[in-house]
Amino acid sequence: MSDKKIIKIHNKSDKPDNIVIRDNTLIERCINIENKLPKFMKDYFIYLKGSVAVSTRLAYLEDIHFFCSYLVESQELTNASDIKDITQSEFDRISARDVNLFLGDYCSRYYRQTDKNTLIFENNNRALARKKSSISTLFKFLFRNEQIKNNITDGFNPIKLPKPQPDAIKRLEIDEVAKMLDAVDTGEGLTEKEKVYWKKTKLRDKAILALFVTYGLRLNELRELNISSFNFSRGEFKIYRKRGKEVLMPINHTCESVIKDYILNERPQSELLEEDVRDALFLSLQKKRLTPKAIRSLVKKYTSISMETSRESGYSPHKLRATAATSLIQTGFSIYDVQNLLDHDNVTTTQLYAAHKKNVKRDIVNNFEWIDDDNDNKEI
Repeated sequence: MSDKKIIKIHNKSDKPDNIVIRDNTLIERCINIENKLPKFMKDYFIYLKGSVAVSTRLAYLEDIHFFCSYLVESQELTNASDIKDITQSEFDRISARDVNLFLGDYCSRYYRQTDKNTLIFENNNRALARKKSSISTLFKFLFRNEQIKNNITDGFNPIKLPKPQPDAIKRLEIDEVAKMLDAVDTGEGLTEKEKVYWKKTKLRDKAILALFVTYGLRLNELRELNISSFNFSRGEFKIYRKRGKEVLMPINHTCESVIKDYILNERPQSELLEEDVRDALFLSLQKKRLTPKAIRSLVKKYTSISMETSRESGYSPHKLRATAATSLIQTGFSIYDVQNLLDHDNVTTTQLYAAHKKNVKRDIVNNFEWIDDDNDNKEI
């Protein structure tokens, strides 16, 4: 008999059960890591709980657990043989130099032994910067909380991140989007094996791709959509964004049409489904909510067809987010409108997509001539 407890939702919020379950899973992972860390960090755990999104909280805790594992493994800064036994006084003796050595020397390349292999792990500057940020929040809090004597974070070495280049942004061109949507309609470009599944899922796949390229949704924002997320009479639907934000989005005719077509003509009827997925919008052939892996796979497949490249070279859902941004800007919408639609924290992120409008001034001027070329050659 299994000892595993069944989780039942007693949901009094207006969030759908799948969002509550998703957040609860992340919270349980946070608590599991907290139980492995030293007890003197308890005040910091409470601080994270009330100040950052649960996904950020989990990322910080994972990085701090990794740092504490390093302390125990190296045995240079603690005598503890278990992470929980690291003391506050030992943390107080950690210097900025110690953290810089951890980030710059150990983290950039480290090894893990298994029964059969030696695994090599490498972190690029972006990953190192995130670890630095996680450790910085801990030491700053401990200093403010008067648990350590000095704020050592000012001595942390800077980590240079590559400046994003507009030309490096991968996205589909407008004609490639049309070709991708045509491929879902016709099955052109699919292998015979792929066509077997396509016949059963083409309405679902078209609705997914249409939502991605229209709204620039993040993968999880799309995956967590429910039938109840849509209010067709009001012409809107609700999504749950990062940091727990609830956002109402207007729905255009195209997306309303493809979603209704999928629900009415392809999606299994809700009464035939298990209770936990009756409201889920996008289902697999196994009648489960689509996994992130399955969504990435179908996007790669259809984008590779539109670009006439291999399946491995197809684009991820995030590239369709970039496609939506650049297409909207090229159509004439302002970067601030696009920033709002895509939920960018900083408008400079949106400006990267605007940079694709190269030579726009030249195009405007060249297509707005006051004097015809023929008049230039006439004698006065």
